[in-house]
Amino acid sequence: MTDATTTTPVPTPGRIVLYTLSEDDAKRINKRRDDAIARAHEHKQHPEETGFQVHFGNRVNAGDVLPAVVVRAWGTTPESSANLQVLLDGNDTFWATSVSVGEGQRRFAWPTRNA
Repeated sequence: MTDATTTTPVPTPGRIVLYTLSEDDAKRINKRRDDAIARAHEHKQHPEETGFQVHFGNRVNAGDVLPAVVVRAWGTTPESSANLQVLLDGNDTFWATSVSVGEGQRRFAWPTRNA
């Protein structure tokens, strides 16, 4: 008989988790993408002078679940919060800070593994 005991993961740098966007996250991401589109002509005219990142990608909504990489953990227990780089559907990422594990918006969850 196989032991079915599982351990709860601890967030550590490099681990992949699933992050649920909040309303504020979605507004911030969409705003910077809208701003980039509105100012894209400046970048195209003088790309060597502007220095700003042009954020292009699909719009996001509160409740969207996206993969994220743990970049810093604030503790050594399964309940520790973490800073995440959320991988967006575009050429940019979103920095989510001090995020706790759990369900709902502005939380991260561990992906399920298929047997």
